Amino acid sequence: MKPKRKVRVRLSRAETASRRKKNVFILILSFLVSTGVFVIYGSPIRTGITFVIVYIVLFFTVQFMGSMKKAARIKKIEDVFPDFLQLVASNLRAGMTVDRAMFLSSRPEFAPLDHEILQAGKDISTGKPVEVALKSMSKRINSEKVDKTLLIILSGIRAGGDLAVLLEETASSMRQRGFVEKKAASQVLMYVIFIFLAVAVFAPGLFSLSGVLVETMTNLMGGMSPDAMPQNLPVSFNTITISESFVFWFSLIFIVVMDIMAALVLGLVSRGNEKEGLRYLPVMLGLSLGIFFALGKILSGVMASIA
Repeated sequence: MKPKRKVRVRLSRAETASRRKKNVFILILSFLVSTGVFVIYGSPIRTGITFVIVYIVLFFTVQFMGSMKKAARIKKIEDVFPDFLQLVASNLRAGMTVDRAMFLSSRPEFAPLDHEILQAGKDISTGKPVEVALKSMSKRINSEKVDKTLLIILSGIRAGGDLAVLLEETASSMRQRGFVEKKAASQVLMYVIFIFLAVAVFAPGLFSLSGVLVETMTNLMGGMSPDAMPQNLPVSFNTITISESFVFWFSLIFIVVMDIMAALVLGLVSRGNEKEGLRYLPVMLGLSLGIFFALGKILSGVMASIA
């Protein structure tokens, strides 16, 4: 079996085992929650609906947490990768072989990159070509930035360039790119703050105010006939056809959808990747829903005391 095929099979087996454990955990927890609902209410329909809802929520929660964990791992590797390249170049200039230079470049402060460095060094020391070992490491890391960097290094090696010089120049280029990305992120910080406040604070407040307004007008106009109202007013009153529940559910669904879209926009604006914005989603949902319900209670109490 070819080395690439072995790496792919090893990764697929590990991913399959991890997914199987997660699915079993989700099924057990969903079953326990739905069993509790059945014991309390004794309704099979409500139990089935609870099982489906809990399974869907847990599934997407686990997927979200796994995606965030992978993104954090890749980010750590990308941050320390220029230092790793610089250290390998220094070891090569000291007269070490490629595998020895990579072994000595594996340090605990480079975690989680240190395990991938050790594996690549072992592959080279056991007779695999440098190109195959680096490509295998790139597949394990699964980072677009690291993959492009290693492709540039391999292209230079095929062209007959000095590996130490290539690594130093590549490390310098990656650092400069990192500085540019941080500078761009600082320049769009005001846009990020504006989007966050507009979606997580101001919009839920307006939706809560509209719900209280509909509730108040419904209570005021409920016992009055439009014909009994004065006819010389600059505004006309008619029967209110919008129910309070419709306004409530419309506002709630719109807030959730708006938070999801805004989180994706924040990730695209600040990090250049929509998935990076998903880390803001729990905070935005908690803050926006908290403001929506809290402000609704406060305004309802104020209007009830006035009435």
